[in-house]
Amino acid sequence: MDGWIIRLIEQGGYWGIAALMFIENVFPPIPSELIMGLGGVAVARGTMQFWPLLLAGTVGSTLGNYVWFLLGDRLGYQRLEPLVHRWGRWLTLTWRDVEAASAYFQRHGQWIVFAMRFSPFLRTMISLPAGLSHMKHCKFLAFTFAGAAVWNTLLIIGGHWLAGYLGAVSHIAGPLLAGVVVIAVAVWLWRVIRWKDKG
Repeated sequence: MDGWIIRLIEQGGYWGIAALMFIENVFPPIPSELIMGLGGVAVARGTMQFWPLLLAGTVGSTLGNYVWFLLGDRLGYQRLEPLVHRWGRWLTLTWRDVEAASAYFQRHGQWIVFAMRFSPFLRTMISLPAGLSHMKHCKFLAFTFAGAAVWNTLLIIGGHWLAGYLGAVSHIAGPLLAGVVVIAVAVWLWRVIRWKDKG
């Protein structure tokens, strides 16, 4: 499989993976499933190794989530709310979303930080109420790292498994992966356009 997206991942190396995972957790729209899945394809091709890839992706994920945690921890509810009202459109985030995530965090406790690593919708969002609740930094980082490591392991294994099937359709693999990226960006733009500050 010689798709240009795969080559881009390979050329970026482990630092590139870490940077992409960091960006994915701070700002949408490229999903981690695509990044780490393609990393798994690179492992199957022999151009990347499993453990360095897992470490790079997990560190990137953890640091990206830590940004949101620090925002909540340092700003608090009163100073964070005006920022969400002003810039929430670009993150497709409303203050009502923050309140709902905070209530969810309070109901389920700190272990939810680990569990939400497996949710495509709440894994980043849950970092904000964890910070607003002033969860201990070391505990947040440990739970986030552990959960992200498990999730990234599954994605790498899935990408490795998928690589065997992609070889048979290598002529369409590149356009197919590019289509996934275009769809992800289009969904984000659609959410930005339709975003409404619900107060």
